[in-house]
Amino acid sequence: MSYRPTLRQLEYILALDELRHFGKAARRCNVSQPTLSVQVGLVEKSLGVTLFERTSTSVISTPLGIEMARGARLTLATVDDLIDSVVSNTKNLGGQVRLGTAPTFGPYFLPRFLPGLHRKFPSLKVYIREDRPSAVEVAVADGVLDCGLGPAPERSGLAFRSIGNEKLFLGVPADHRLAAKDTVRTGDLKGEKLLALGSGHRLLENVRHLADVARAVIVDDYEGTSLDSIRQMVSIGMGCSLFPELYARAEFRAEDDVKLLTFLDWEERREVGFYWRENSSRAPHYQALVEEALPISSEAGIHAQHGT
Repeated sequence: MSYRPTLRQLEYILALDELRHFGKAARRCNVSQPTLSVQVGLVEKSLGVTLFERTSTSVISTPLGIEMARGARLTLATVDDLIDSVVSNTKNLGGQVRLGTAPTFGPYFLPRFLPGLHRKFPSLKVYIREDRPSAVEVAVADGVLDCGLGPAPERSGLAFRSIGNEKLFLGVPADHRLAAKDTVRTGDLKGEKLLALGSGHRLLENVRHLADVARAVIVDDYEGTSLDSIRQMVSIGMGCSLFPELYARAEFRAEDDVKLLTFLDWEERREVGFYWRENSSRAPHYQALVEEALPISSEAGIHAQHGT
């Protein structure tokens, strides 16, 4: 069998890759600097590779070092999952969940979901990180986050459980020719300008699908960074856009400068739910989150799909 670094050595490599400093990495790992340096050197010598370039002032990861650190992160996360699954009481779902969520969904669903979850699992700590869905997927796949909440992921290697499907509304400026209506047909949007969130947001795909069906035009010289920014641009007549149901309920008012319309002939929705690494030993914990979320999504009116 070829040389196999220990878990402790993987911790040293990961810390050195992230901190780029032997002293800081040693302090994080609670060892002396010489110990960490010797162990990293032993891994390099045993594998016949250079993981880090050392100078008098800095440490730089080589391409192999970056790849090794990424694998170390995933390996250590998998081991952590295993230990949590073995030693944690299932009544508190492992005691801690690092949850990534899309800013277009999490802030509008979690306030409904977390209070009940806390009452049932009072010792469970949920650490929340908001980011673009694509970034959350990468963090979950790499073991930086335990699971994600939001639109169905596109990345392979992730298990997804749906908690519902959100309706999508069309937002138009209050003085738009369609604003006098409550409903709209895709044919009414021919040639209209559509605004979209930037790359990495799943809503961008929904806007693209609508543009294809309606023969509308996506404004490509500016991409919104948030639904709030898109809403503001719609309000001043820069175009129209799609807004998901929970966001629309939370943020739109009758007196706003944006009118929401319901589609009569376009039924696309966005499926939302929890996802995690397919091989995670904590899958039962995340499935429990799904079961707790299903009745909340039903109460919120996002048409939960049981059994998906």
